[in-house]
Amino acid sequence: MRRVLVCILSGLAGYLVFSGVVLARGPDPADYPLRVHILKNSSRSRHGRESKSFSETPDYLDGEGGADLFERGQPLGFQFKYSCIDPLRASEAYATYPARWKKSDKTLEILVPQPGKPWNLEGCDLQVVMLRPGLAYFWNPDDERVVEESAAKFKEWMMKHQYDPEKDLNDPIGLNGEPSGPEEPGSSSSQDPPPK
Repeated sequence: MRRVLVCILSGLAGYLVFSGVVLARGPDPADYPLRVHILKNSSRSRHGRESKSFSETPDYLDGEGGADLFERGQPLGFQFKYSCIDPLRASEAYATYPARWKKSDKTLEILVPQPGKPWNLEGCDLQVVMLRPGLAYFWNPDDERVVEESAAKFKEWMMKHQYDPEKDLNDPIGLNGEPSGPEEPGSSSSQDPPPK
């Protein structure tokens, strides 16, 4: 009887440890098939209760910005507002955040790496307002700012440079002064990179 009880308790303890490991992983990026490239972002910290120390971290951060959503191989520009626990930063270079719709054309959930723990992802909801159909954002290197451009031109650029974040093709080919075909969206030279 004692052996049976020890086996049951050992099995239960193993199950609880395994369950804790699975739950501690956080959301599964495979459940987030879309990609979001944040081009501009501003945030403010907020405290839900009175802070006793200036060194305390805020309860949450809120802000707004502009980004491109990559869905079904198409770039779609949108503006967003958010309120999240972890800082939300503009995408570096051509990197994107995994995303999924929570409410079609209204709320996108993206996965944000925790500061100091990039393997640990947290969900953050973006309240979105889509740009007019057929428009996307990109970084214009000529005047160093984010501008709207035809999504069709951006799609041409994506095809030319084999850039498709939904398929993990996150490093465009043929940039950095290498000639690679027709003119890039919004630039006067085919050697300038588009979105940053």
